[in-house]
Amino acid sequence: MSRKATAIWQGSGKEGKGHLSTASTVLDKAQYSFKSRFENGVGTNPEELIAAAHAGCFSMKLSFNLTEANHPPTELQTDCEITFEDGAVTQSKLILKAKVEGISEEKFAELAKDAELNCPISKLLNTKIVLEYTLN
Repeated sequence: MSRKATAIWQGSGKEGKGHLSTASTVLDKAQYSFKSRFENGVGTNPEELIAAAHAGCFSMKLSFNLTEANHPPTELQTDCEITFEDGAVTQSKLILKAKVEGISEEKFAELAKDAELNCPISKLLNTKIVLEYTLN
């Protein structure tokens, strides 16, 4: 399996602008620029997209883990905060609110740690990954 996205950039790094598209068309010429990356401009940026990818990948891996352990989740809400400093992603912080019936705290912690370490995006990132969660 392979997935595809395209970035088109026009102009200099600071004054230029670009757009991102995915083969699925979920992103279709989504705007990005210096302002959307380093300030608060309109549009997306690579770090925001990494955060979305990590939150989604982690949630799906944890759902598989929980279902395999006979505790399918009612809901997993994962926020991800990417820290970008000195030209590098230095941390990905996953903040999870989980609704899972009938599972012990110990078993949940084990399955969440496995998802943190083994979801494909975690494996891709060469950075510190932090997981915080609440279990209901």
